[in-house]
Amino acid sequence: MVGVKLLDKKDSEELISKLSAHYKDAHYYLNFKTPIDLFAASILSAQTRDVVTNKTTPKLFAKYKTAKDYANANLDKLTKEIGGVSFPDKKAQNIINGAKIIEQRHKGKVPNTMDGLLALPGIGRKTANTILINAYGIVEGIPVDTWVIKLSPRLGLSATTNPEKIESDLMGKLPKKYWSKITYVFKTHGRELCKPIPICSKCPVSKICPKNSVSKTL
Repeated sequence: MVGVKLLDKKDSEELISKLSAHYKDAHYYLNFKTPIDLFAASILSAQTRDVVTNKTTPKLFAKYKTAKDYANANLDKLTKEIGGVSFPDKKAQNIINGAKIIEQRHKGKVPNTMDGLLALPGIGRKTANTILINAYGIVEGIPVDTWVIKLSPRLGLSATTNPEKIESDLMGKLPKKYWSKITYVFKTHGRELCKPIPICSKCPVSKICPKNSVSKTL
C-alpha cells in the first residue's frame, strides 16, 4: 500500500508488547476439545461469525467424535446439521473428504504438520496455523485472518494486504513469543478501539502507531 509508514523492528516489537499487555486475556475464539473438533470448527468458521459457528458445533461434536465418524457421515445429513453457517454444502464436503484423508493417511489423527494440514480440502495456511497452535501448541507461523489484514497496514507493520506477505512481515519483525496470540490480540483491538473510525484517545499504542500518515492512505 503506497504511502503507509512502516515501523522498524524495535518499534514493532514495542507496539505488539503493549497491545499484548493491554489485551492479556485475548484468546482463540472457537470452542473445541479435540483436534478433530477444531478441524471441523475451523472449516465451518470461514466467512461465518464466531457466535454462529459456536452455536452449531456442540451438537456436531456430540455426534461426530472421530475422523472416522466424519468420514462415514451422510453428506445430506451433515449439510443440514451445519445449515446455519455459510456455504454448508461445500463445507460438509470438505469435512467428509478431509476426514477420509485423515483416516487413510494419518490413522485417524489430524496432522500436526503444515504440509499435512494443507493437503486437506478447505484448509489454507491461516487455518493450518490455527490448528497447529491451538490443537498442538506448535508455533510455525501466524494465522492471518481478516483482522490481521486490516490492522497490519494501519499499525505500520506491513504495507500489503496479501496474507502470506503480511505473515512474512510480522514473522520478520516480531519475536516468536508473540506469534501464537497476535491474531487474537488484533481481533480484540479491532473490535474495541481500532475500528473504521479508531478511538485513538484510548489506544495503548497511540504514541507509536503511525496513524497520521496512514489515515491519508486508508
